[in-house]
Parts: sequence; C-alpha cells; structure tokens
Amino acid sequence: MIRNYIKIAFRNLSRNKIFSGINILGLSIGIATCLIIMLFITNELGYDRYNTKANRIVRVCFEGNIQGEKMKEATVMPPVAQTLKADFPEVEAATRIRNYGTPKLFYGNTTFKQDAFAYVDSNFFQVFTLPLIEGDPKTALLEPNSIVITKAIAYKYFRNEEPIGKVIAFKDGKNTAFKVTGVIDKVPVNSHFHFELFASMTGLPESREPNWMISNFYTYLLLPEGYAYKKLEAKLPQVIEKYLGPQMLQAMGLTLADFRKKGSEISFRLQPLTDIHLHSDFSSDLGQPGDIRYVYIFGAIALFMLMIACINFMNLSTAGASKRSREVGIRKVLGSMKSDLVRQFLLESIILTSIATVVALILVHLALPLFNDLANQTLTLSFTEQPLLVPVLILFVLFVGILTGSYPAFYLSSFKPIAVLKGKFTSGKKSIGLRSGLVVFQFIISIILMVSTTVVYNQLSYIRHKKLGYDKEQVLILSDAGILNKQQEVFRHQLLTNPGVLSVSNSGYIPAGSTYNNNFFVSTEEDPGRLIKTLRYDVDENYIPTLGIQLQSGRNFSANQGTDSAAVIVNETAAMAFKWGAKAVDHSISTTDHEGKKITYRVIGVVKDFHFRSLHETISPLVMVLSPDAGTLIVKLKTNDIAGMISRLKKSWAAFTSEEPLSYSFLEDRFNNTYKAEQNTGTIVGIFAGLTIFVACLGLFGLVTFTAEQRRKEIGIRKVLGASVSGIVSLLSKELLKLVFIAFIIAAPVSWFIMNKWLEDFAYRINISWWIFVLAALLAILITIVTVSFQAIKAAIANPVKSLRTE
Repeated sequence: MIRNYIKIAFRNLSRNKIFSGINILGLSIGIATCLIIMLFITNELGYDRYNTKANRIVRVCFEGNIQGEKMKEATVMPPVAQTLKADFPEVEAATRIRNYGTPKLFYGNTTFKQDAFAYVDSNFFQVFTLPLIEGDPKTALLEPNSIVITKAIAYKYFRNEEPIGKVIAFKDGKNTAFKVTGVIDKVPVNSHFHFELFASMTGLPESREPNWMISNFYTYLLLPEGYAYKKLEAKLPQVIEKYLGPQMLQAMGLTLADFRKKGSEISFRLQPLTDIHLHSDFSSDLGQPGDIRYVYIFGAIALFMLMIACINFMNLSTAGASKRSREVGIRKVLGSMKSDLVRQFLLESIILTSIATVVALILVHLALPLFNDLANQTLTLSFTEQPLLVPVLILFVLFVGILTGSYPAFYLSSFKPIAVLKGKFTSGKKSIGLRSGLVVFQFIISIILMVSTTVVYNQLSYIRHKKLGYDKEQVLILSDAGILNKQQEVFRHQLLTNPGVLSVSNSGYIPAGSTYNNNFFVSTEEDPGRLIKTLRYDVDENYIPTLGIQLQSGRNFSANQGTDSAAVIVNETAAMAFKWGAKAVDHSISTTDHEGKKITYRVIGVVKDFHFRSLHETISPLVMVLSPDAGTLIVKLKTNDIAGMISRLKKSWAAFTSEEPLSYSFLEDRFNNTYKAEQNTGTIVGIFAGLTIFVACLGLFGLVTFTAEQRRKEIGIRKVLGASVSGIVSLLSKELLKLVFIAFIIAAPVSWFIMNKWLEDFAYRINISWWIFVLAALLAILITIVTVSFQAIKAAIANPVKSLRTE
C-alpha cells in the first residue's frame, strides 16, 4: 500500500511540474532560511554555556547615577573579589580578569603585537572550563610572571618546540619576563572573552591595591548550585557602606549620605554569566556583545518565512482541488476509506517536503559563507560535528510535511464522490475565505518587512551623514607611535614637513571606534559638594584644529603658556551641566587624585558639542586636559593621493624602527565600523525580507494560475461577448488588490510600533515618515500586479474556442 502511495505521489508531482516546482522552491527557501537562523539563534543562546559551572557563575558590575548621568560599568574595583569572598560564605570562589590591551611581546629576536592579553587570578582555570592540555590548572598561575597560552600562540612563538618553561617578555623598557606554565587548546568562539595569553595576576601590583575609587577589574563569583544570586545582590549595599564610603569621604570630602542627598547613587549588580552576551548594556565590556532583540527579530523572520511557505503549499493544494476531485471520487467509489486518502495526501506532502529539505541543505551550504561574513559568525552545518542534526531534520520534515499537508488532506478526502463525478464540484466559500485570509497574512508580513527594511536603511544613512561636530575625512590614526619612545616627537615633526600633512596631534582619545575611556568626577567652585561625572580627554594643543572641532568661546591650549597645564577646555554640554551656560570661561573645576589631593583647573575655552561616542548615546559632559604623551598620533592629510602618502609614511616610519611595520587606520573607517554590525544586520534583514516577498510571490503566482484555470470558461465567454484583455486582467487582479489593501490597514500600525521600538535605542534618530508606508503599499501593489499580470494576460489572450469547445 505504501509503495502504491509513493508511486502515485511521484506521478502526481511529475504531472504538475510547475506547481510542484513552485512548492518545492518556496518550501526550500523557507526551510533554508529557518536552518540558517536556527544555527544563528542556537549559537547566540549558547554563549558561555561551554562552562560546566555556567549556571553558578555571576559577574559583579558597577552601576551609578551621578547627578542624572547614568553609569553602567562591567568593571569594578581591585578589592571587590577578595572582599566578597571573605565577607560572604556563599561565595565559593572569586576570580578576576584585567584586560591589558595590545602589548608588544618578544621571544628571541622576534617581536609580536598581541591584542588578546589579560592578567587573571590563579584560580581562573578552576572557575572557567578551559582545560589545560599541558600544565596543572591549580598551580599554573600561582607564581608571579607565569603565563598560560593557547595552542595557537604556542605554535606562533615557539613553532614545534616544547612551550612549557619557555620565556616571553614585554617590550616596554622593563622587559618583564613571563614563564610559560600551561597551554590550553583555545577559548571557544561563543565566549564573551577571547584572550589567548593569561598572565598571573600575582605579578600585577595594581591587583593588590585597596583602592575603591578606581574601576578596571572584571570580577566573577562562583556560587553554590541552585543558589539565587539575587539574595547575595541584596546584601551588596553594605559593602558600599563599609568599604567605599570611607574612601569617598577621604578622597572627596563627601559622605555617602550627602552624596545621596544630592540625587546620586552607586551600587553593585550581579549578572549571570549566561546573560552577558545577549543582555548586557554595560560599557567597557569584553568583546562585542550580542543583542537579544536580534534573536527575536531573526526568529520571527524564520517563523514567518516558514509560515508563508506552508501557506503557499496549502493554498496551491486546496486551489487545485478540482484537478484531484475526480481521482478522489473514483477512489471512494472503488472502496477507499477517508483515512486511506488522508494518508496518501500526507505522504505526498512529506515527500515534497523531503525534496525541499534536500534543496534547502544545498542552499544553506551556499549561503552560509555570506551570512557568516555579514553577521560576523562562524556557523557551520556539519552532520559529523552536529550529530543531532539528522534526527532534528527528520522531525522537522515530518512536522512541516504534516503541517502543510493536513488541511489539504482532510479537505480533499472529504469530497462526495457522486458530486465530483457528475462535475458539480466547487471550491466552496469556506475554502475561498481561508485562502483569502492566508493571502492577507502573507501581505501583512511582506509589508511589515518592507517598512522595517526602509526604516533601518534610512536610520543608518542618517547616522552616516549626520554632522558629527568634527572632521572625519582624511584623518589617519597611528596608534603604535608609542613604540618610538623618545623618537616619537622627532617623527611627528618629520610628518609636518610632508606637504601632504596638514597637522598632527598627539592623543590617544579618538572620537570613533575603540579609544581610551577615563571617567572624571569633578565639582565646581560654586557648588563644591556637588559631584559631576564627566569624560576626560588628554590632548595636546593640536588636537582641536586637527579634528576640525569648533571653539564656541575662549581659546585653545598653547604650548607657550605654562599655566595651561592647569587649564581645561569643556564642551557645551559640560558648561550646561556646570550651570555656567555661555559664560564658562575663567570658571574653575576641582577633582582629587588617588591620594586624595585636590587638583583645580581653570576653564580657558568651550568647544561646540561633537559626537565622541556612538549615536546610540547622547553627548555627555567632556573635559579636555593638556596632556599630550599618549603614544598615538592623529594625522590630518590634505592630498588626493592617499596610496602614495601611505607609501611615503611607511618609508619615514621604517627609518625610525625596522622591527615593527607601520600600523594605521582611518578615522572614517573607525566611525563606519562602529555601526558595521547594525549595517550588516540591516543588510541581512533586507535579504530575508526580499526572500520572504519572493516566496509570497510564488504563492500568488500559483494561486492566480489556478484561479485562471478554474475561470477559463468564464474568461472565454467574456471574450466572446467582447471583453478586452485589460478588462480580464482587471477582473483577475482586483480581488487580490482588495486583499493587499486589507493587509496594509493591518500592517501599517504594527510596523510603525515595531520600528519605533527599534529606534528608541538611538539617542539621535529619524522620524518614521508617512511616505515610507505609502512606498510599502505601492510596492505591494506593484508586486501583486507584476505577479498576477503574466498569468492574467496569458489567460486573457488565450483562444476562447479552446476553453468553450467542450460545451
């Protein structure tokens, strides 16, 4: 019996090649989209779960509200880990990471620039699951200046030599040596940190400081199995009172009570390890965090795509019922039970879904490299590496096959044999109503995706073209100039002799991309008890003209004025925060150093606000201090021959050091990279939107074809009576256009709500204009007309004699 069902199924598929092809193509695109998004979502939700103790690890974070300026820092103070371990018995272990940027290391005569170096506590490998393939995780980092490295780093430095016991050193003038005591395979891709060298924290003096006024250590706690971390979090305010409060009083002359009376607050928060990647909005985080909203967006796209593909299948199957009605009638007359017919039609659906799944796997294989490039992922589809993939695909085929085939199966098997054999079969109002409802649903999703794609494109275009308050074009960043040491100033002067160089500034504070971040708490002479959080930029006298920042009042720094070492320049937002308005020049601000000593600065100028952070954030108060020794050169160029200029700069650089090649970046590229993830996400959404609309068009094409088939005699009669081709096209199109209108009425407010929520994440955003919805409606109408026209015109120009000759 099953063999007979399969034979009939393939015979039916070959007899209806066009509609079988439409179904297979639509389903395969839908399934391929679902598989890619399933891989993406599984990877995103799996971050840090490689740790066997993942559900017991939390990160300590710092939150504050300083005079309305919110702080959310992923780092905390050096003593926090040891303090919480000592004061709370529920803390089984505490460990820390100190990110150390990109130091220069050398082994033998070879120098390496490392951008994945960190100091960690000796118990780090007992808290995190990173098994050592050489060395003992309990003792590897007990001694100062010991280091654990990855297998890739071991090969990079030592090739095939035994790494244990080898010594690598900092190239920092002190030549601090590190002895290799352990090797791990690698840090998994789905980890929120990606270090390759883990040095012992024991050798870092900063880690032992009892200072509660600096915050630069990532701190993790291991809690008991099943322990609710919120219980410990509720006890953390007493830590603020006991330890941070006295140091605040000593450093700022301000008690916690007075601090809070002025509307400010600080606190510790605990963040589960498995929440860090998708639910973190803390600054200075390790790596690029994900966003749970994109998981929801892509999940919804996958669901809608699959639903539309399934809707197409059901629409085509029920609309084509007239072709199978006589078959059903004959089978029933010959004794087939309804259950037999249901099994046959479900089997046909499963076979078609199986073929579509095979095609989908081929599409996934072809599309994954592009998706990985856009989404910055390393997703793979491998039956050997993912053993659950085969059973999941089998269940998926059965689920989709039964889902798409259930309604057509029960619908077709319910035909009355006498009626269909007499030629009295009609689709019925319920069937037509269901198909119309499904078409409306398809258009709702398509219009929402069209509106969303347009809004995302316009917002990202707005960001790229928004006036930033500084000049990002033809600005070169030389971030490794610090390795020249005393020769750096000589190199800077040599750059200025180049006719293609307009100016050069010495500062590591770059208003785009990764940069130095230095919170600066100050008070004013008018209100010394009111603490204001600002950002501090250490710059030289060339910084403002090099970046084209505009002075609103006062003057720039001058190398000839010795008093400028105690001067500052603030931005407009800072002047407003200090309540000075337009008269900020000659006012004073004060702060305290780590020893509690008061330092006073005089304001000599105010610059117009410029965007030194992402446009997701509003401009915050900024204070510039004259402190040029940062190891980074900002070069303003004035040439169209950029390639030639870079070549000349490389030669100049080589004259100073032959060990390190010139490393450079453009400020405009750093700015674009800040929003690269969002731009790529917009591209992915646009691609998925296009695919979804394409699959919906396939369904429309098939539906119109069947409609024209069912009404071919009516069309023949209308042509005999004088109907024009345009009139017949209008006849077949107007019902679908009504459905488009209904879909637009529903989709417009839904898409506005969704995109308005997305735009809330941007401090500077576009308004959702009415023309976006009109454009989406016109596109939907155009898509419908183009899709319908081919079959409608074909039916309209057909010879009416052929459709009427059987009468």
